[in-house]
Amino acid sequence: MVIAAWIAAAYLIGGIPFGYLIGRMRGVDVRTVGSKNIGATNVFRTVGKKWGLLAFACDVLKGLLPTLAARHFVGDVTFSPIGIELALAVGVATVLGHMLTPYMKFKGGKGVATAFGMLLGLLPGLVGCAFLLFCAAFACTNYISLGSCTAATFLAVAVWFPILGSAGLRNLPQCVLVAAIAVFVVWKHRANIGRLVSGTESKIYLFGRKKK
Repeated sequence: MVIAAWIAAAYLIGGIPFGYLIGRMRGVDVRTVGSKNIGATNVFRTVGKKWGLLAFACDVLKGLLPTLAARHFVGDVTFSPIGIELALAVGVATVLGHMLTPYMKFKGGKGVATAFGMLLGLLPGLVGCAFLLFCAAFACTNYISLGSCTAATFLAVAVWFPILGSAGLRNLPQCVLVAAIAVFVVWKHRANIGRLVSGTESKIYLFGRKKK
């Protein structure tokens, strides 16, 4: 019952649509503009850079804080027999909550920032490598979607190799679960991938350059 309560609470926290709420606070319904997605990237494009960064930070924290809380609840996951299971289940619940938010008829964001927060609390070494790949892909192309898919693809593969920082995952189901979340993130970007292939994906410039 306690574990079920943790997972349910994490799902509800993950479902809080910060991007939508920030947009509404600024008088913009992000569901009707830009990509019509409630995630931080669309907030960045349609509401403003600082608001997009705020949405990103909120989405990261709603994945990170419940995962850290679960780790604290059971103690160090390295030594607790149920630590990794609870922390992973809580983290995954926050990501699913973001992607399938119960507050918006189960239509949500793409899960990148929340998955980043969840994995940062669980596997910081692995996430550090993925974040560097994201930064490199984004810096070279100005496509956030490409950076996100690159990082998620890396995680889906790297989780199977303990030397890359996934030693905290103890068995096959745990590795499958993390890899499945990463694959789901890529799947949520399928429209972006289509636009990347066709050359119509929008670029984002952090330092004020206009989109062509």
